[in-house]
This record gives sequence, C-alpha cells and structure tokens, in this order.
Amino acid sequence: MTRLLIKHAQMVEQPEQLIDVLIEDEQIAAIGSSLAVSGVEVIDARGALIMPGLVDVHVHFRDPGQTDKETITTGSKAAARGGFTTVLAMPNVQPVPNTAATLHEMVIHNHEKGLVHIEQYAAVSAELTDQSINDLVGLAQTGAVAFSNDGKGVQSAATMLAAMKAAVKANRVISAHLEDNDLMGHGVVDQSVADQLQVAGIDPLAETSQLARDLVLAQATGAHYHVAHLSTKNGVELVRLAKLHGVHVTAEVTPHHLLLDTTAIHTRKDVNLKMNPPLRTPTDRAAVVAGLLDGTIDMVATDHAPHTVADKAGDMVSAAFGITGLETCFPLLYTHLVRPGIATLAQVQRWLNQAPAKAFKLSAPTTIRVGQKADLALFDLEHAHTIQADEFASKSVNTPFIGEKVYGMTVATIVDGQLVYRAD
Repeated sequence: MTRLLIKHAQMVEQPEQLIDVLIEDEQIAAIGSSLAVSGVEVIDARGALIMPGLVDVHVHFRDPGQTDKETITTGSKAAARGGFTTVLAMPNVQPVPNTAATLHEMVIHNHEKGLVHIEQYAAVSAELTDQSINDLVGLAQTGAVAFSNDGKGVQSAATMLAAMKAAVKANRVISAHLEDNDLMGHGVVDQSVADQLQVAGIDPLAETSQLARDLVLAQATGAHYHVAHLSTKNGVELVRLAKLHGVHVTAEVTPHHLLLDTTAIHTRKDVNLKMNPPLRTPTDRAAVVAGLLDGTIDMVATDHAPHTVADKAGDMVSAAFGITGLETCFPLLYTHLVRPGIATLAQVQRWLNQAPAKAFKLSAPTTIRVGQKADLALFDLEHAHTIQADEFASKSVNTPFIGEKVYGMTVATIVDGQLVYRAD
C-alpha cells in the first residue's frame, strides 16, 4: 500500500493555516495540522500551495505519427511537471482516431505510457476534413471523452449539425477549432499586423463567423458546444450573448492569448509567437481577460503544441503554428494575474480544475478532502524562477516565455497517490 505524507502545505481556502495531508492507497486518508505518522515517505511542502491536480482539456501529444515532436511519455512528463494530473489529448495524429479500433489502441496506449490521466478525443469526421461524420456514439462507447476536428475547422454547417445531433445521443461535448478556410487563406498572423510584417494576414472573421454559426446550431440541437482557444473580442461577446440565451456553451482561452498580443510580434519578431489562432490586438487581449474574469470564458487550456527545432526554424511564413504550454501555464497565470491582484488563486483553481472537470464530466477530483482520490499538485509561490530552455520535460521547447521570471513553479505532482514529479 502506497503511503505518503505531505507536511506544511497551504490550501487556497485556508491560506493562513498550514495543513498536513496523509495519502494511503490512492486516496486522501487524513487531513490535519500536525499529523504524526511513521513508516511513510514525507514531502515537506514548506508552505507551498496544495491544489487538486490541474486539468487541461486541450493538449497535443503527437502520438502516434509525430513522435519526434512528443510522445505520450514525454507529454505526460511535461503535464506532471506543470502540475496537471488529467489532460485531454486532441485527435490530429496519424492515424486519426476515426474508428473504434483505432481509438481503442490509443486509449490503451495512453493508459500504459502516461504518468498522468490522459483522456482521448475522437475525430468528428474522417481525417478531420470529411463532410460525413464518424460513428460518434460508437466512439463514445469505446472511450472517447469528447469530439473535435481540432487543427481543422468544420467547414460545412450540415456536418456540424449532424455532429451535434450525434454528440447529444452520445452524451459528449463537441469542441470546435474555429477556422473558416476561405477567410483563413494562407495567413500567418493577425490581419491587423500583416501589412507591417509584409505577410498574409488571418481575418478575425475566420473565428467569429464559424462561432456564430455553431452557436445557432447548438441552440437548435441542445448540444454541449465547447469553444477551443477563443481569441477575439467579438468571439467573447458572441459567447456571452449565447449564454444569456441559454445555449449550452463553454469556452477556453490559452495563457498566451491572455498574456500576449500583436505588440509582442513587433517587439520581438520571434517565430515562437506564431500560433493558430494568432496573437490578436491589445483590445482583443483585454476582452479575453475580461471574459475570463466575468465567467463568459469558463477555463484556461494550454493548447500544448510541441514542435521540433526544424519545424520552428525560418520565419513567420515557414515556421509551424503552435507553442508548448503545460510546464509554464500555472506559473504564468500566477505571476501575471494573481500577484498583481487581477485574479485570485480561487479563480485560477476554478479555471484549471473545477470548471474543466465539470464541463467534460471528468472523474478528476476538484476538492481536497478525506476519501478523495489523491490527484494533487504543490506549487512554490514564494521563490522566483527563470524559465530555461534546458529544463523542459517535453521533447520540445517552442515557447516564447524562455527567460521569463515567474513564481509558482511545481514542487510535486501526485497521481492516484503516486509521486510522479518532484522538483530537484
């Protein structure tokens, strides 16, 4: 039987009182102020914050098919180092999980190779692009946590309508990567800065036109529709209005869209600032921050998108879209939102644990109490840390946050009562 004792930890709900947490056989066995237990491994938290393990509903682990970028093993190590104990892996891999057989292999592989809980999305339609939908009910029965064509926008309204109807029958969420191909074109940055950079721009309507369509379809079908990586002011307003009208919609925003905007591209011209959706204007960034704070946006998700050095070589035109995010998410949010007083730790806990677990009906624990499954994370809120390229557990280090000073690095991560990450 696994036995682990965490000493002197701080809880979000009671920051003034340090607690001890005893873990036995995958569960929290006791919580107290000065537990004395013999024959257990002890972690002295030294005042670090203890939280239910973080949940990320949007990661790319590239496995199978692109394991030079990431694998289930390295991706789950990155998740553990970031304090995440449950992640949802997107289906834009090779082969795409279109069938029950393919999905079943991925579910087994995730379980066998993952250090954390890795739930698997299945594709809405074949190869993420076909206009006819897959057997969503059958895929749900095989283990699909939700459905998405992430990496591709669903171009046909008829396809999305059929998918929503099937998702209702399957009792699963439809998560949408919003990208109208005609409006996206060959754009690589937000349209507002394209001319200055002398590259093709991405019209914000590529996001909002599909969003408006899908919200109407969600209202008509009653489907639970989830908006991936919302990035525009108009998009926030559309989601806010839809919620007022009773549409079952949830939305996520990434740390990079909360903290960066097009001014960073002008200042740094770093290819690690190239992502899809692109960094938007300062007005858009302010809107997604406001939307997160007022509850229009429900959660934060990293859209962890690892790439090789070669993928990210070149310029804004030739480099691949996407950045990693699992290992920097919590410290970035804590440093830039909590420490300045913009948000509270309770809000961060809701965005990174309670809201995603509730929205996707996950078994991930959302409280710290006796009898609860021991999925936990500890974070050092007191000491500064400079993010270094050579410290990442992910195979890839394509992030614009290298060199940034942050607070809130992960001290330890525990999954099913097992210590899966501990800082040096």
